[in-house]
Amino acid sequence: MPALPIDPDAALKRFLKLAAIDGISGKEREVMTQIITLLTAAGVDELAIRFDDANTRSHIGGEVGNLLVDIPGTLPGPTTLLSAHADTVPVCLGSTPAIDGDVVKSVRESTGLGADDRAGCAAIITAVTELLRSKRPHAPVKLLFFVQEEIGLSGSRHLDASLLGQVDRAFNFDGGRIEKMTTGATGGERLTILLHGTPAHAGVAPQAGASAIVMAARAIDELYRNGWLGLVNKPGLGVGTANVGVISGGDATNVITPLVRLRAEARSHDSAMRSRIVEEIIKAFRSAAAEIKTEAGVAGRAEITTTVDYESFRLADDHPAVVAAEQAIRELGRQPYCDVTNGGLDANWLYRYGIPAVTLGCGQCDIHTTNETLAIPDYLAACRVALRLISPGDE
Repeated sequence: MPALPIDPDAALKRFLKLAAIDGISGKEREVMTQIITLLTAAGVDELAIRFDDANTRSHIGGEVGNLLVDIPGTLPGPTTLLSAHADTVPVCLGSTPAIDGDVVKSVRESTGLGADDRAGCAAIITAVTELLRSKRPHAPVKLLFFVQEEIGLSGSRHLDASLLGQVDRAFNFDGGRIEKMTTGATGGERLTILLHGTPAHAGVAPQAGASAIVMAARAIDELYRNGWLGLVNKPGLGVGTANVGVISGGDATNVITPLVRLRAEARSHDSAMRSRIVEEIIKAFRSAAAEIKTEAGVAGRAEITTTVDYESFRLADDHPAVVAAEQAIRELGRQPYCDVTNGGLDANWLYRYGIPAVTLGCGQCDIHTTNETLAIPDYLAACRVALRLISPGDE
């Protein structure tokens, strides 16, 4: 069966409309309202649209939860899920999108465009609009618009997956080139470290204190010298990355600092290796705290908590979702390829919920910067791929 066409002008207008809406993580209500308006105008039943309560479990709260849409099938076939995230990063506040040749950019030089990931949202809405307008019979389709992706995948982490029901294959539209099929991603774990020392006057009696800054410096130096920071490559154990990214503490130069707060992370495609990196970080900070003492022998103390942001995953090249995405991209004359990423995706949490998903790009370039653009040919190609994945003939 031939592929359904799309209206490129209408598809581009949908993106322009969505990109112009402010909607950083936790403030997605307005963009979700516009998504609902576009979907109902396309013929989606309002009763098939609902929010979950992910925002009530998020560490920042938030205006709304994830938006779920159920489009019943009119013929038998696999249930296909299309997903994207609706939030943008703060640099995109005030985005004023405009077409400039074959790209879209924000005409306000101080703002990013917000194509990450309003392009994914618009591509999905375009696909559903064209499918319903065609009246062509189709298998069941589900849509999922995540909140709070940009702050550690909080929306997908707290997804109420019971509301989705059965999903046979899934496609997550996010950043990058249309040819790239991201079929795997690393796992990430974050650490919050509190180092407790003993205060003292740094000029009168420094020996009476135990500096939390010295504890932090000693631990970080040990980790770096032993190869447990930055790119971590341990033959026989595995490969990963680690970083101490945030450190704060102290109020005055004449006080031995009694408290330092740090935030760190570890990543690896191998969960056992990630856990080993975390163990080494914990060991280094606890050891350093115990070694730094006051003149009276009072040692420091390390208080450490860890949180798994997302587990790693990898889809086989012959997974049905991978095969379907590859075919849809090839039909456009593009050359698809599989890739894995060292960043986290909403697909990490979908996989955890038993929904293996391929992540596809929509033509976003230089995301999270004021130079962000959307490559119009790639965005329109993503619209066509999304439509092909939910219309008959893509098996």
